[in-house]
Amino acid sequence: MAIDNCTTPFSDLKAVVYNFAPTRAGEHARNFLGDWQGKLVCDDYSGYKAGFVNGITEIGCMAHARRKFYDLHEANQSTLAAQALEYIGQLYRVERETQDLPPDKRHAIRYAKARPIADALHQWMLIHRQKVPDGSGTARALDYSLKRWTALTRYLDDGAVPIDNNWVENQIRPWALGRSNWLFAGSLRSGQRAAAVMTLIQSAKLNGRDPYAYLKDVLTRLPTQKNNAIDELLPHNWTPVIVSKV
Repeated sequence: MAIDNCTTPFSDLKAVVYNFAPTRAGEHARNFLGDWQGKLVCDDYSGYKAGFVNGITEIGCMAHARRKFYDLHEANQSTLAAQALEYIGQLYRVERETQDLPPDKRHAIRYAKARPIADALHQWMLIHRQKVPDGSGTARALDYSLKRWTALTRYLDDGAVPIDNNWVENQIRPWALGRSNWLFAGSLRSGQRAAAVMTLIQSAKLNGRDPYAYLKDVLTRLPTQKNNAIDELLPHNWTPVIVSKV
C-alpha cells in the first residue's frame, strides 16, 4: 500500500511524500511519521491514534464526516441527513469565500461566520442523537462526528489548516489506477523505490514543473552535484540549467 502525506493547499511549500508499506498496520504510519510533531489532517484511521498522545495534533476531516450523512441520504432519502448536509454545506461556503485569503484573514472570517454554524450543528446533532436508536445508520453517522467533534472543528482555530484532507487524497488519486500493480512490486524495496519516484514526479507537478524535464535534468546533474547542495535538486527548489548557444 502507499502512504501519502503532503503539505496543505495553504502552504508555501508544495510537496508530497509517498511511502510503500506491505500492510495497513498502524506501525507503518507510526514509523513513517517518526518523531514528527505537528498538525495532521486525517480521517479516523486507527494507525494515527498513538501519534495523538505523543505530540501530534489531530485535525479531523469534515469531508469524511459529510460522507457519512451523504451515504445515509443516498440510501433512504433521510431528512435528518439532508439537514446535516445543509449545515456542512454552509461551512464549505465559508471555505470557498476564504480560499484565496492569507491565514489571518481566513481565521477571522471563520471565527465570525463558520464558528456559529459549527456550534449550531453540534447542538443539533446532540439533540437528534437522543432521538435515534443505537446501532442505526443515523446513529452511526451522528456518532462519527460527535465523537470526533473537537478534532473536526480545530480548523476553525488556525487559518493555515484546511477543513478536510481532500487535498492529500487528490495526490494519491493519480496513482490509484495502478493500485493492483503495487501488489506485485517485486519486493518491499522495489515498492519503496517506486514510492520515491512517485514522490518526485507528483511534487514536480505541484510546483508547475514538467516531470520529464525535471527528472532528466536532475539525473544529469546528480553525479556531480555537491552533497551540501542536494537540496537544490528538490522539486520546490529546482531551477533548470539554461545552456546558452553561441
